[in-house]
Amino acid sequence: MNDKLHQIRKITFDKFEIGGETSFPILNPAFALNVSIFDPDENFGIVKQWYGTNVRKDIIEKAQASACDILCMRFNLKDVNETDKAIGIFKDLSPLVNKPLMISGADNDEIDRVLLAKLAEVSVRELIISQVNENTYKSIVPAAAQKGHVLVMRSPIDINLAKELNILSSDLGLDLNKILIDTDIGGLGYGLEYGYSIMERIKLEGLNGDKYLNMPLISFVSSESLKTKEAKSADFDKNWGNLESRAKYFELASCTAVMAAGADVIVMNYPPNISILKGLK
Repeated sequence: MNDKLHQIRKITFDKFEIGGETSFPILNPAFALNVSIFDPDENFGIVKQWYGTNVRKDIIEKAQASACDILCMRFNLKDVNETDKAIGIFKDLSPLVNKPLMISGADNDEIDRVLLAKLAEVSVRELIISQVNENTYKSIVPAAAQKGHVLVMRSPIDINLAKELNILSSDLGLDLNKILIDTDIGGLGYGLEYGYSIMERIKLEGLNGDKYLNMPLISFVSSESLKTKEAKSADFDKNWGNLESRAKYFELASCTAVMAAGADVIVMNYPPNISILKGLK
């Protein structure tokens, strides 16, 4: 590595700045709060318990009252034919959001290449759009680039694939200053450890001057940790403790790890944990 470190790109999004650091680690990430909005029943157990409602507008109101810096609405569709319904929900709810807004798709390539492109086109405000991958970027990037949105580029825990996706998206007209890198990650064990190490490598390459890797990092490790059976099932020995506390600490532990790995944005699900992690800055 060169003796002189370069600067990670600073992304200005809805008057909110992400990245821009010149050292590693910074331990000063922004926190986004992820809310399943199309089908609120799919929120994680401890999350549903905290909101105590499935009314979308009430969920948005409670989410905004949390300590999150960015609010993320997840459109967890099951069928591409539900896209128009999702667009209507977005148009109804987005004016209620007074924090920087991020939208997330269904984690289904067939749905997301249609849904995210349409959301990019209809939005009258700047968005972070999550996520684009090697199978969907050709459909989503042009629409998002035209409207000036920030895109989350997800690649499967590989530094070379992350760089390649950024290059390909740039070739389609996406400004490099409109990219957040998501290297994907596991929620526990080796998946978390390997994902953590790739984040560190990308951060160091960016600080060493690689213009295709010097974008801020975003992590969705919270969702991965809360998907695990250990964070969802009460069918464990009593030595495992209370399920609610266990899930809470699983999220905290995984998010603390990516915080140390240099994540610039951490997407979380359980609102009280955001305040705890902000106390570690």
